[in-house]
Amino acid sequence: MTLRISGLASGMDIDSIVKQMMTVKRIPLDKLNQQKQALQWQRDNYREINSKLVDFRNNKLLKYNTSAQMNTQKAVVSGNTTALTAEATSSANGIPMSVTVTTLAQKSTMQPSAGLKVGTETAKLSNTLGEIMGATPPSPPYELYINNTTISFNPSDKISTILTKINNSNAKVTAVFDEISGKFSITANEYGAVNNIKLTDKDGNSPVSDLLPIFKLNSPVDAISGEVTIKNTNSPDFQTYTLDNNSLTVNGIKLTFLSTTKISGIETPALITSETNSDKAMETIKSFVEDYNNLLSTLNSKITEEKYRDFAPLTDEQKKEMSDKDIEQWELKAKSGLLKNDEILKSTISSMRSVITNHLGDLSSIGITTGEYFENGKLYINDEKLKAALQNNPQKVSTIFQGTTNTDGLFNRLSVGMNTALDKLASKAGTSKYSTDINSIYKPESIIGKKLIDYTTRIGTLQNRLQDMETNYYKQFTAMEKAISKYNSQSTSLSSYFS
Repeated sequence: MTLRISGLASGMDIDSIVKQMMTVKRIPLDKLNQQKQALQWQRDNYREINSKLVDFRNNKLLKYNTSAQMNTQKAVVSGNTTALTAEATSSANGIPMSVTVTTLAQKSTMQPSAGLKVGTETAKLSNTLGEIMGATPPSPPYELYINNTTISFNPSDKISTILTKINNSNAKVTAVFDEISGKFSITANEYGAVNNIKLTDKDGNSPVSDLLPIFKLNSPVDAISGEVTIKNTNSPDFQTYTLDNNSLTVNGIKLTFLSTTKISGIETPALITSETNSDKAMETIKSFVEDYNNLLSTLNSKITEEKYRDFAPLTDEQKKEMSDKDIEQWELKAKSGLLKNDEILKSTISSMRSVITNHLGDLSSIGITTGEYFENGKLYINDEKLKAALQNNPQKVSTIFQGTTNTDGLFNRLSVGMNTALDKLASKAGTSKYSTDINSIYKPESIIGKKLIDYTTRIGTLQNRLQDMETNYYKQFTAMEKAISKYNSQSTSLSSYFS
């Protein structure tokens, strides 16, 4: 460490002189730091744009491209309205139906014979297997072998632990415990005979018996098939369906069965009709147009944003001489225009407008048009014309937006363009194609990431060089001060001889 001395001998303010000399020398370092800061701000801008593109593609376009979003059919249930629910799909054909549910499908189960007890009290989730077994438990180990999966238990396992072990196993069953009744039960996760609970020992022989009486479980009951009869109410035609589960789609109506259709012992069918209802599709299209316009406006504002070239990022020294408000106002201008005329954004805008242009004839026919040239592709909706199109030819409207195969519609074409833009942003800025988090971590192998690493290296090298330079300046001034001090001392000594 070099000892720094003040200019006592020379009378000069050495610290001020060195500082002034170093100020000039630090200009290249300040420029590097400013360039690095501007690049970091630009990368942050890219991340904000990336977030909006991911949101538009993943949270909006993918949702809009599902059949339910453009469905113009609505199912209406009358008669027995509690036995089922009905949802019209886009392929609903309007044929009225009468539905009789004779039997509901049931999963394979192991039902309790009684509630579990600890002494005379109803067991709780916090009670252990040992407490339930009582004073004379059978010898361990305690195992259930369900659907070719061994599940082992310890006397110290709480009922909550037993549930977790069963439910997290590969047995494909769900165990539940009711603290009110103390009853423990196990149910297959899926419907159908193929999913019947099989309770055996490891050799595939008779069921393990030790735990069944402890858990108060009866032997497994096989799954039951459901039976439903559906009749065309305009004709004598009907069809009886045997079902593994409790849902069925007929004539474009998705039916979910909740109970049999007998009410007080009397068969009371559910009646299903469908009607045109364009509200959902209208809402979807309006939301899409709003989202499209907002994204397009954001991109256009970024590529046309004013760039103030005289407002570079502030150095630490400059900030010391400014108020917080002045710093804030300065940096607003310094951050402005960092994506002005950016090629990635311009190509994204071009891609979006190209998709619309390619569908513009069809869009115009249903009441969707673009604005004036200076509005840069903004979309407008004629509500009456769009509503009429949805009423008169809903399939045409659906095809424009969703295509015939979910790959050639407007939504998918836009999604492809978003994916291309996100790839470019990931390559340049290191952003994520899947995250909308504006605080997400950048990937360092991106173009900007590599440039920032280079800036950091260059800044570190220059800082070391400047530190050495400053040290040398102080060494030189120290030598000068010593020489002057020595001269002054000699001069005083000589003067004493003549006094």
